[in-house]
Amino acid sequence: MIELQGLTKRYGDRTAVDQLTFTVRPGVVTGFLGPNGAGKSTTMRILLGLDSPSSGDVRIDGKHYAQLSEPLKYIGALLDAKSVHGGRTAYNHLLCLAQSNRIPRRRVDEVLETVGLTAVAKKRSKGFSLGMGQRLGIAGALLGDPEILMFDEPVNGLDPEGIHWIRNLMKSLAAQGRTVFVSSHLMSEMALTAEHLIVIGRGRLLADTSMADFIAQNSRSYVRIRTPQVERLKDIMHQAGHPVVETGDGSFEIQDGDPAQLGELAAQHQLVLHELSPQRASLEEAFMQLTADSVEYHAGGAMGSGPSGVGALPNGGPEQPGQPVPAADGRDPQQPQWGAGWRNPGSGKGR
Repeated sequence: MIELQGLTKRYGDRTAVDQLTFTVRPGVVTGFLGPNGAGKSTTMRILLGLDSPSSGDVRIDGKHYAQLSEPLKYIGALLDAKSVHGGRTAYNHLLCLAQSNRIPRRRVDEVLETVGLTAVAKKRSKGFSLGMGQRLGIAGALLGDPEILMFDEPVNGLDPEGIHWIRNLMKSLAAQGRTVFVSSHLMSEMALTAEHLIVIGRGRLLADTSMADFIAQNSRSYVRIRTPQVERLKDIMHQAGHPVVETGDGSFEIQDGDPAQLGELAAQHQLVLHELSPQRASLEEAFMQLTADSVEYHAGGAMGSGPSGVGALPNGGPEQPGQPVPAADGRDPQQPQWGAGWRNPGSGKGR
């Protein structure tokens, strides 16, 4: 179990983590989500004693990390797959970790087999691809057979087979009663893996809830209906007190409707239905809704011809009064173009 109580970390006048309090419990995969700069990596570093908190407390099975004499047997972590001596082979890297925590040598072979690196065990890690480096980092986390595992972006660089493997691995570890804490920006993957969510923004706790409750609380649900009897549908639903919203693609939406009740209502009136399907927002949509005010780094939108060369398009359009007429290729002659600072379109240079 991982316990945080009022955890705060400041760097000068910037607060990276602000009074975080939550518990990561065993038996489920807990997702740790937040926009870039939210404080996720800082929180994980403090958990492992790599950074010191400004205030507050964090404990691993009731102890501070520094109190664990052989920490790899308590908590295994993957924070940065590149933090490996490139001149060491995969086997020797894991062997060094094992010897530092009095882990039997045979365990090195076991975890190499588990992550699929047995064939390259004697190769130096500097020649590894990103995905192979991730697998080696995961092997290091598993080395001490710990009850607590913490992964930061574990699917980064993995191929589809590797993503499927790590997803099932985390689920199986949780099913064994272990604590699994995983941070990722891939919402689609988190939706398939995590059962519980911790969401932070600007260093503060935004949500500590189950996956199902998080989506339900931060998104709308509706029932989509398609029918060739459009006017009859509208009349029946209106009489039953169900407002119908046209979507423009030939379907209709009924907010917060019960699909079973709507289906029975249609059957009672012999209404022909081509579709009756409940719809709920994805984890990504719910996450975007909750963290909209916590995002620190915003992209500039469509690539245009603003002063920086990227981002904002000119206000208004060339058809508005007072705007110059665009050139034949559609460009605004009074605005610098994307790439104009380093390439002359007529010279052929830089292409």
